[in-house]
Amino acid sequence: MPTRAASSGCALDCRKLRMGKVMFAGDGWNTRRMMGLALLLGIAAGLGQAPWGLWWVTLPALLVLAMLLGATRDARQANWIGWAAGVGYFGLVLSWIIEPFLVDIARYGWMAPFALVGMAGGMALFWALGFGVARWLGGKKNAPLVLVASLTVAELLRAYVLTGFPWGMIAYIWTGKAPMQLAAYVGPHGLNFLTLLVTSGVYWMTGLPRMRAVVLGGGVWAVFIAAAVILRPGAEAPLDGRPTVRLLQPNATQRLKWDPAMIPVFFQRQLDFSAAPGAPDLIVWPETAVPALLERADGAIAAISEAAGDRPVVFGIQRQEGRTYRNSLAVIDGAGDVTQVYDKAHLVPFGEYIPGGDVAARFGIRSFAAREGFGFAPGPGPQILDLGPLGSALPLICYEAIFPQDVNAAPERPSVLLQITNDGWFGEISGPYQHLAQARFRAVEQGLPMLRAANTGISAVIDGKGRVLDSLPLNEAGYLDAQVPAPLAPTLYSRTGDWPIILLSILFGGLLLARFLARRGNNSD
Repeated sequence: MPTRAASSGCALDCRKLRMGKVMFAGDGWNTRRMMGLALLLGIAAGLGQAPWGLWWVTLPALLVLAMLLGATRDARQANWIGWAAGVGYFGLVLSWIIEPFLVDIARYGWMAPFALVGMAGGMALFWALGFGVARWLGGKKNAPLVLVASLTVAELLRAYVLTGFPWGMIAYIWTGKAPMQLAAYVGPHGLNFLTLLVTSGVYWMTGLPRMRAVVLGGGVWAVFIAAAVILRPGAEAPLDGRPTVRLLQPNATQRLKWDPAMIPVFFQRQLDFSAAPGAPDLIVWPETAVPALLERADGAIAAISEAAGDRPVVFGIQRQEGRTYRNSLAVIDGAGDVTQVYDKAHLVPFGEYIPGGDVAARFGIRSFAAREGFGFAPGPGPQILDLGPLGSALPLICYEAIFPQDVNAAPERPSVLLQITNDGWFGEISGPYQHLAQARFRAVEQGLPMLRAANTGISAVIDGKGRVLDSLPLNEAGYLDAQVPAPLAPTLYSRTGDWPIILLSILFGGLLLARFLARRGNNSD
């Protein structure tokens, strides 16, 4: 018995070597080399995100990262490995972040590389925390298993800390795949946990006695696959008798959107689309589609009402309250009267407002999206709109659709989710596709259809299973008439939100505290 603890690590390593596992310890694998490998693995893991969708590359990459973690000397080295993996992952997934700086290259272009490096490095700190805690709490033997919980918690923190930025969560590799339906039960953070469990957790199981590892590892994979297959969406629900929506996509590229010569061109394009033949129950214009402040837009609103006939219209517009400006959504009825207004509540830091704006303005730093002042002010929070035949709607302006907790915070359950956005800021390679993927997840989480009007695309009608029923391609002007699917029954996640994962985080924090106190007690002895 006294020699068992001392020899267990060697026995474990020997078993893994016999099984053909790649080990990274030894003089040839110092911290820098391990970080280099972790960086490449992080990039590989990012290929599971849209538009690439290579989930079968992400899973092995996460598996090898778990192996790499198990070979680290201590928590400090694990921190560096996790940070390097995060830099690779977020460097690829968030590569679109440079696009807003290229709209006005002369003024902002020099900031683009710093923005990408800063964002990727900052988001990677959460992964560094997850890897370091896993190594510290689990030791060399159990670190891969603890990583399942610690990286899940780290991603949860990323969704909430400093207003949150949960873009590119691991769970999103399942967009359009059967496992995406699990989000209706456990949400995206729960799906993060399950995805890590079938990679890092299964790897840990291989360190157990052979038969136990086979049984447990096979069991985890079998349960995950079975659940995904059982929950695979069935046939699309019939749309007979359902209301029709018209989504407008003017394709006003960001470089030209506010060009005085092009403003009337894009506005007229949307008027023409609104007046096109057909009988939609609602017409939806995208974010900031009206080139005037709401208080000064009587002429523009009259033109919209005339083009739409007696049909209600939703459009994005900016508005002013004293010295405060807001990014808003307005609804006009068949008579052309503004009946409802929603002000965007979850704003984009630096994009729509500058923290400490007065000070930053002295250095010439202003927000990108706001046309007036130093940025927008946030609205009071989620609200429900009455859209007549379409029922009630939860409005989401652009960035707000990436936050599952914001959608869950609706004062009541709507009939439909309504997103207006200007993805012209996100470029053409990955940003718009990733934004659409997250909208599809919000639909699954709530069991609600999503209507999405995007300035440059991708505009889409999505059902409560996350299926894109109809859409307009990226960078194409046009409009889409489509029937709106009925809402599904409320999902488990819509009732619980992130509380199960938050409770897991609290439990995990308690284990950390208990381990810290135990170590402190042992040291004092």
